[in-house]
Amino acid sequence: MRPKIKICGLTRECDIDYINEAQPEYIGFVFAKSRRQISEEYASALKARTRKEINVVGVFVDAPQEQIIRLMENKIIDIAQFHGSESPSYMEGVKKRVDGYLIKAVRMGEDGYSTSFFEDYKEAGADYFLFDSASASHPTNYGGTGITFDWSKIPAVPLPFFLAGGLHADNAEAAASIVKPYAIDLSSGVEVNGVKDKDKILEIIRRVRNV
Repeated sequence: MRPKIKICGLTRECDIDYINEAQPEYIGFVFAKSRRQISEEYASALKARTRKEINVVGVFVDAPQEQIIRLMENKIIDIAQFHGSESPSYMEGVKKRVDGYLIKAVRMGEDGYSTSFFEDYKEAGADYFLFDSASASHPTNYGGTGITFDWSKIPAVPLPFFLAGGLHADNAEAAASIVKPYAIDLSSGVEVNGVKDKDKILEIIRRVRNV
């Protein structure tokens, strides 16, 4: 089964126009400190511009629980993605108060993760995992670095997972075929000069959906 597609780090109204044409299953708004960070108010405007069938993911790094709950209750985001050091109890606290899906991001390249690590997050209410790159030269970067990792290191996990980390038109098809993730997550791989590019978005979606 071909993977679903997430385009993350949208920052402009024209980005929304691109994805409305391309129709990925998911898009991501970054609320963590980043060059792709947007405000809650602007995210609300972008969400209103987005086709209703496209799920909006909010990306957070150790954010206050109340911010996530507020954004989900106000229907600005449909899904919350935790990209920091959020504990299972933190995630459980959010899950109890929202009606939406939760993604726990895992940075590959750091210390190995035990089976209990994944089971604990599943028990706490995670619906998906996301595997992304970690880089010793960019220790404070939480995604969108354009760096790939060794896909063979992905462990067996008890939930569907998103695959991120340096994916672009030339390797996304291989990633989909070899790794067989639930979804492919793209950011810098569909950018030109640091902003989303319509042609790159359309091309990569065409390639992945032909897998």
